[in-house]
Amino acid sequence: MSDYTPTPEDRFSFGIWTVGWQGVDVFGPGTRPPMPADRAVRKLAEIGAYGVNFHDNDVFDFDAAPAERQGAVDAFRKALDETGLVVTTATTNLFGHPVFKDGAFTANDRDVRRFALRKVMDNLDLAAELGAKTYVCWGGREGAESGAAKDVRTALDRYKEAFDVLGAYVADQGYDLRFAIEPKPNEPRGDILLPTVGHALAFIETLERSEIVGLNPEVGHEEMAGLNYAHGLAQALWQGKLFHIDLNGQHGPRYDQDLRFGAGNTRGAFWVVDLIDQSDYDGPVHFDFKPPRTEDDQGVWDSAAACMRNWLILREKVRAFRADPDVQAALREAKVAELARPTLADGEDWRSVRDATVDAEALGGRRTAFEHLDQLALEHLYGVRA
Repeated sequence: MSDYTPTPEDRFSFGIWTVGWQGVDVFGPGTRPPMPADRAVRKLAEIGAYGVNFHDNDVFDFDAAPAERQGAVDAFRKALDETGLVVTTATTNLFGHPVFKDGAFTANDRDVRRFALRKVMDNLDLAAELGAKTYVCWGGREGAESGAAKDVRTALDRYKEAFDVLGAYVADQGYDLRFAIEPKPNEPRGDILLPTVGHALAFIETLERSEIVGLNPEVGHEEMAGLNYAHGLAQALWQGKLFHIDLNGQHGPRYDQDLRFGAGNTRGAFWVVDLIDQSDYDGPVHFDFKPPRTEDDQGVWDSAAACMRNWLILREKVRAFRADPDVQAALREAKVAELARPTLADGEDWRSVRDATVDAEALGGRRTAFEHLDQLALEHLYGVRA
């Protein structure tokens, strides 16, 4: 059996809010006590993580006095220094406090929008100080439940304004930070703005500093909408906009389950690992999951460790799949590599194909071998092929 022990080269990271989740849901309170951010850092280091991501209010309370805030930040920094964990990413909680019940950047109330910008700038300062390179932006409250409550076109004006203001702040402060928008279709709002990878990519093109804004797609968020997560990652990569990834498990279009990675759509997870393993993505392999409320403290760390272990198991399987001579023969028969050959040769234009003729009957009857190729992938996933 292979050694599935994480190493720093794997770049595995976790949000402080993931292992620190108390198990609260709409039907009941938490089943675990609060977890200080510094304890989360130390325990993540013990199980082999490389880095952490944090909201401002993962480290200190929303209404913390300055001395209390500084004490919590100091304890967090001390844990990072002593364990060697890296702050890969940061974000701001713009959804928990009732002030954000109608959103933050797109709240109808102007005072809320101004406060949200200030709150983000405060945490951008801390993120830059701690060495984060990516700043995730999840607009979970940016949306509406009824048609008359929000003028969506005007809301998008305000959304763009917020990113333009924050982009200017990062540039003026000289911070080495990029923003990563995290799309989600619904929950907690009935309809969230920028619900999918495609919506977010189109939005980014309108920004004044679009070059520093990319994406942070999440497994559950894409699969909640019935979309193919690996395809979303592929398009973000194709457009040079995959700045971060959030990994978890999801069973189809339902509420956001945040299962440990590999515990939901395992076939989809196989292709996600395959894509990232073959790509030039060099960001953290980040797990945004929630240990179920059935688990005690030990269960938290068991499930976190399993996220990393499942990635490494699947990586071994996808590499075996790609190295399999039968798979390579099936790829050739399926003409997968031919897709990389431009349809028009050098020097050709539309005139070259305007009157192109083919034997449509012969092409229509040609074997694709796609089913055979997919079965080989499943056999590697099922563990019946070495």
